[in-house]
Parts: sequence; structure tokens; C-alpha cells
Amino acid sequence: MIVRSLDELRDGERHVKSKGWDSIRLLLKKDGMGFSYHVTRLYAGETLEFHYRNHLEAVLVIEGSGTIEDLATGQVHVLRPGVMYALNAHDRHRIHPTTDIVCVCVFNPPVTGTEVHDDTGAYPAEHEYLEAR
Repeated sequence: MIVRSLDELRDGERHVKSKGWDSIRLLLKKDGMGFSYHVTRLYAGETLEFHYRNHLEAVLVIEGSGTIEDLATGQVHVLRPGVMYALNAHDRHRIHPTTDIVCVCVFNPPVTGTEVHDDTGAYPAEHEYLEAR
């Protein structure tokens, strides 16, 4: 059984910080669950563009508000507590947090822990990440 708290991980090695967001990674690849599980905060006023070419992601907003735009279609959806979105086709997307947004994120395949987005908005594939280290 794995039991962890946000408080014990905050500001440690599983708390990844980048421009416009930070993420506490509760489960990683090395935990052997087959997915990674994060609590992420997206900062108000930022424009965040992502494209997870190497991962699928599902997100549940638990706090805050903003919008997410599908960059392939231009369709915009409102984000608020209780809204889930799944990037089931490696969708390029842009997020505009109106307030800080706190969300729970699941990645498949799982991330290894310290990845940040590359210049395309993606996390590298695991083999690319390991080669770069």
C-alpha cells in the first residue's frame, strides 16, 4: 500500500515547479501503478500551451476557473470545479486560468518525476528523457 500526503511532498523532489504551473507528483513510474497521479496548480493570468505527444492525460478540476482551447478545432470549454477533460488523441491545447486552477491529473504512460514541458509543450518520451540526463 502506498500512502502519501500533499503536505509531506510539498517543496520536495516530487514537487516540480515551472513557468505558469507547479505539480506535486503523488505516483510516478517507479511506484509501479502503470500511471502517474499529480495534483497540479495552473497560475491565474498565464497562457499555457501543451501537446502531450508521448502521453495521454485525464484532468479533473477541483478548484478555480478558466478555459481550455482545442488548438485543432478552436473549440473552447469552460473549466470549473467538477469539469473533467481527457486528452485522448494527444490533443494540442491551450489553457487560460482566470483564477489559479487546482486539478488532479493522471498520465499514461506514467512520468518518471522531474519532466517539464519541452518547446513543443510535451513531456519527452521516457527514453528521450533518460538519454538527455
